[in-house]
Amino acid sequence: MIDEYDRNILRELQKDGRSTNAELARRVNLSESACLRRLRLLEQRGVIEGYAAKVHPGSVGLPMSVFVTLSLTTQSQAALTAFEAAVAQIPEVMECYLMTGSSDYLLRMVARDVDDLERLHAQRLTRIPGVSRVTSSIAMRTVVKRTGLPL
Repeated sequence: MIDEYDRNILRELQKDGRSTNAELARRVNLSESACLRRLRLLEQRGVIEGYAAKVHPGSVGLPMSVFVTLSLTTQSQAALTAFEAAVAQIPEVMECYLMTGSSDYLLRMVARDVDDLERLHAQRLTRIPGVSRVTSSIAMRTVVKRTGLPL
């Protein structure tokens, strides 16, 4: 269970993951040793999954965000496992979710342009065994994009 000190640490790290322990301890009103101990426990328990830089997709030539729904011919555990292993090998797939409803999976992908999206569709997604339907929607612009959870 996390307490209010842990929540404060998480809030601050979501704002600035590069904070030093001294800065973090000052902002959450803890001693440096107590702050570091709590931080290590949050990491060990998997509450903090890791640290990463947020890279602007357009700055690295991947300005297009695409949401893709996929349906499989069967929803057997073997088919789901095989699909998930295959889709994990596509670097342009940023997120993949097993869904309820009319489609089996929802993917968030990045692409250079429409030609790149067509290549991904034709050469990667539709070639995964068991895929029966692929529907893509291109995001025109990002309205809200959060990386921090509401703690």
